[in-house]
Amino acid sequence: MKVMAGLKAQIKRLYVGKKYSGVEIARHLNLPIRQVYRILEKASVRRRKTHESNLLRFERQAPSFTLRKNFSTHDKLLLTAGIMLYWAEGASHKNRCSLDFANSDPDMIKVYLVFLRRVCGVDEGRLRIYLYCYANQNIEALKRFWTKITGVSLRQFTQPYVRKDFKKEKEGKMPYGLVHVRYADKKLYRQFEVWQQKIALQLSRVGGGVDNRSGL
Repeated sequence: MKVMAGLKAQIKRLYVGKKYSGVEIARHLNLPIRQVYRILEKASVRRRKTHESNLLRFERQAPSFTLRKNFSTHDKLLLTAGIMLYWAEGASHKNRCSLDFANSDPDMIKVYLVFLRRVCGVDEGRLRIYLYCYANQNIEALKRFWTKITGVSLRQFTQPYVRKDFKKEKEGKMPYGLVHVRYADKKLYRQFEVWQQKIALQLSRVGGGVDNRSGL
């Protein structure tokens, strides 16, 4: 009985205190999953719903990026520039799981990528480039142009979107096409939302300005 009571307390502690899932507890204690849930039921512990388990699992996942901690004057400027660029040209939605910044200006793309790499410390292998262009343009030449601008390998370019129904009078409007710089990490997207809210609050104050400390 003491062994069973101890096991019951341990399972309850792992599930309620440490937020382990039933599957994780079963693996950790080398027990059948049905036994774990049966013990939790006897202990009057409410079983989590699927979305609750998914949220806890997500929160425990290590981020794919490493935010800069020590900011130089240049870094502070870069942080503000990156936030404002994404706020203006980035995709935004409460349920987004990735960053998607689109523009046709090579210099703007360069600044945004320097921000991602230096301030956000993103994983280079997770960057993706999506090219949008017209049928009368040289797609391979555009890809070579953008891989040079972005420093992202052509292997990380996704299938381009080639528009065929363009108007003749728009020829030359986007000589380099348009690219989306994408990075899949919901935690980084949430960090962008926090930064945007902070900078909006600071800049909307009468006589206020951007905080000189790192992280705004």
